[in-house]
Amino acid sequence: MIKIALPKGRIADETLEIFRKIFALDFQFEDRKLILDEGNFQFLMVRNQDIPTYVTEGAADIGIVGLDVLEEHKVDVVRLLDMRIGQCKVCVGIRDQDVLDYTRPELKIATKMPNIARNYFSQKAIALKIIKLYGSIELAPLVGLADAIVDVVETGTTMKQNGLKVAETIMQSSAYLIANKNSFITKKAEILSLYHKIKTQINQK
Repeated sequence: MIKIALPKGRIADETLEIFRKIFALDFQFEDRKLILDEGNFQFLMVRNQDIPTYVTEGAADIGIVGLDVLEEHKVDVVRLLDMRIGQCKVCVGIRDQDVLDYTRPELKIATKMPNIARNYFSQKAIALKIIKLYGSIELAPLVGLADAIVDVVETGTTMKQNGLKVAETIMQSSAYLIANKNSFITKKAEILSLYHKIKTQINQK
């Protein structure tokens, strides 16, 4: 059996749709259930940020997770395939009336991605104070908690509605198919077979 960790939400829906087309099976989670067994597959519905842990620890053989999460946590997994779904950007956001001032002695950045933020601004030789938040990050510049935010942007609507704008784009992100290193050895034939079927389906889009 191949265990697959899926992130909740749109990426899970799009991934299951790919599986439906490949295998002509239902692949549908029952209401509020976190495990779906179908044939030789077991799907686990997992919070996006937790997927690397499930895969690296061997609780899942493979997983679907955003490149931003992989870059933030630098997890030791096999990156198999860019699924080309869940596309978004990691951006620096500031208030509409502000400019990103690199002459300041220190920038205060609110984010749930401190490693990506540090890496980006260290390349610019900027002193940084990271303020780690887990939600409502757009609020931080509006109330003076931070000079800017580093966050995932899909359409930019949330930023605009809250009086923010994208100052700089750090990276493009999309969902990646990843594998546990041990599983890739012990279940290599099954994983590669699935990989090729998924890749073929993606290329047909």
